[in-house]
Amino acid sequence: MTALRTRAVHAGREDLTDLGVHAVPLDLSTTYPSRDSADEARRIDEFAAGAVAPGMPVYGRIGNPTVERFEKALAELEGCAEAVAFASGMAAVSACLLSSVAQGKRHVVAVRPVYGCSDHLLGSGLLGTEVTWTTPEDLAAALRPDTGLVFVETPANPTLREVDIAALAETCGDVPLLVDNTFATPVLQRPVRHGARIVLHSATKFLGGHGDVMGGVVACDAEEAGRLRQIRFATGGVLHPLAGYLLLRGLSTLPLRVGAAAATASVLAERLAAHPAVQAVHYPRLGGPLVAFEVDGDPHALIGAVRLVTPAVSLGSVDTLIQHPASISHRIVDAADRHGAGVTDRLIRMSVGLEDVEDLWYDLDQALKAC
Repeated sequence: MTALRTRAVHAGREDLTDLGVHAVPLDLSTTYPSRDSADEARRIDEFAAGAVAPGMPVYGRIGNPTVERFEKALAELEGCAEAVAFASGMAAVSACLLSSVAQGKRHVVAVRPVYGCSDHLLGSGLLGTEVTWTTPEDLAAALRPDTGLVFVETPANPTLREVDIAALAETCGDVPLLVDNTFATPVLQRPVRHGARIVLHSATKFLGGHGDVMGGVVACDAEEAGRLRQIRFATGGVLHPLAGYLLLRGLSTLPLRVGAAAATASVLAERLAAHPAVQAVHYPRLGGPLVAFEVDGDPHALIGAVRLVTPAVSLGSVDTLIQHPASISHRIVDAADRHGAGVTDRLIRMSVGLEDVEDLWYDLDQALKAC
């Protein structure tokens, strides 16, 4: 098998030479004309059943050739049979929950912390689910006969807490384990190798990598992919073709971007740990571009004082982003639940970009003095 860096460049593009083109074709069609309506009827039946029918799609909500290239590439990088793309990360989360409900399994077990909007959706019951929050140690006791999904993030948003995927998968048994792999990406971690059945990404983050595209994607086996396509067909949470084009382009540089940002983040984490204005630093054992730290002072003053670092929600861009989770990404989570999951009011989350490490440190140091 070729190396990940090689697959990141070539996945989803294998037929370009035969087509006589170098750049991936961008298909913006919303509809696909055909004089054979009987064949269209056959393909509609297959699409509605979740299959990928050969030939051109009938309608843009059913399928798109550019998006399918991105799906194929991401599935290859994650080591899964298939992948299904959605309009956003939360659309992808919603589809996974609806897939479980459609199978008569309304109970979900989840480990905090997770992204604030995922936490809210799980706890709200809006999609007909019931959630039991637990710890990795107590997972077995939380499982029930009607449990259809176990939901975890590792490293977790925003504390960067890691869990043992293989141990969780063993405890889950026949219950599918879903791992949100947004923070690690397939560069650092491929959850299916450790027993996970479903791998989810907010593609808006590292997969796109430039802060200019929104999307979500789920990598899984063919059976689950069929259910997810059925849900996407019915609910319409499709990824726009231009987003699919940009995401496929983003995958080609993903290993280089993640590797470079992780090297810088490691240095910054070490320096932050020695800074007198920092109480604690959280950095994953597997590395990566994310650093979380707790300040000994006013976190809002820090956010207001950075000049090179971008104070903004989200992560995974080429520029370094910093935010206060209790005010933004996890504001929607009840304060007691936030604190119980380690999301303190002094916690800062930083997504390290591709700037020079010394320039970033100069900015952080002067901002820490302000707080």
